[in-house]
Amino acid sequence: MRVAFDATSLTSPAGGVRRYARELFGALARHEAVEVIAVAPQAGAVLPPGVGVRRLPVAAPTNLGRAAISLPLALTMVDRDVFHAPAYTAPLWGAQPLVLTIHDAVYARRPEWYPGRIDPVRRWFYRASARRARRIITDSTFSRNEIVAAYGTRGERIDVVPLGVSAAFRADPGVRREPFVLHVGDIHPRRNLSMLLSVILDLRRSQPGHQDLRLVLVGTDRGSLAGLQAEAAAAGAPGALEHVTAATDEDLMRWYQRAAVLAYPSRYEGFGLPVAEAMACGTPVIAAQAASMPEVLDGAGILIAPDDARGWREALLTVLGDAAHAGEMTARGLARAGALTWERTAERTLEVYRRVSARET
Repeated sequence: MRVAFDATSLTSPAGGVRRYARELFGALARHEAVEVIAVAPQAGAVLPPGVGVRRLPVAAPTNLGRAAISLPLALTMVDRDVFHAPAYTAPLWGAQPLVLTIHDAVYARRPEWYPGRIDPVRRWFYRASARRARRIITDSTFSRNEIVAAYGTRGERIDVVPLGVSAAFRADPGVRREPFVLHVGDIHPRRNLSMLLSVILDLRRSQPGHQDLRLVLVGTDRGSLAGLQAEAAAAGAPGALEHVTAATDEDLMRWYQRAAVLAYPSRYEGFGLPVAEAMACGTPVIAAQAASMPEVLDGAGILIAPDDARGWREALLTVLGDAAHAGEMTARGLARAGALTWERTAERTLEVYRRVSARET
């Protein structure tokens, strides 16, 4: 099986897309029956070991030009069984047989969160890519239902392939848990972090023994950080909030291992890789009972409605104050994370490729 993929995903501004491309195509390249070719990697792209490269014959200056000219021309020189576009959009022609990954439909379903990005051309491009794909892969049943609603795609054309957890994330019983709540991911309105911060500020004020509790945010600011910092300062507790702009996998693993709990109150996630990564590191998880979170946790953590501040308060107090309960959550999380491997993701993706190359759609 010769698989070509759009290598711009390796340098995507979205961290989840970058990890998906790196881990999936790396796992496929290790498969003895698969040859993987990265088409048109951009400067600075780090290719997984064993992945071949096809450069662009013509470098168009815009993303649309790349989709309309550069990638299609490059694909005329790539002998392949399938082309995989791993991040929402596909070349406008010449990419068949095409598999497209749509991780979520948030841009179409909740455009108010992305006012500067939902323009008519982008909406057309996403919908056209979905129509042209022979098969669509998505990360969760929730996302499959959202794609059907957003693009009018038949559900039977969509394969749900859950993501995996990198081997870079693992538990270390020798690392001491510290009194902070961790959130990993872009700092964005849909992540519902103001609610979480207000709960932590309340615990600092009202609960003896939690005066030093803080919220650590690891991720890129998408416009919400200043408001959160102002909220902490107004409460007289600027130290209640810590921001880490970027972290290597090793650094991120240490944040997971040291955190008392990962809190993930997001209103919308196609999968939510930090939840799986935290479980792999033995970190108890509290997440929103929304979107894909119940699927990912699968009973291994605590689910609370996104806007139930009282519920979040009680859940945090339970995990922070009951070591036995936290230990049970750690054990359940490790078991759940053990079922989420990139090798399994690669095998299920390979099944989709085989169906597409045999025209069993």
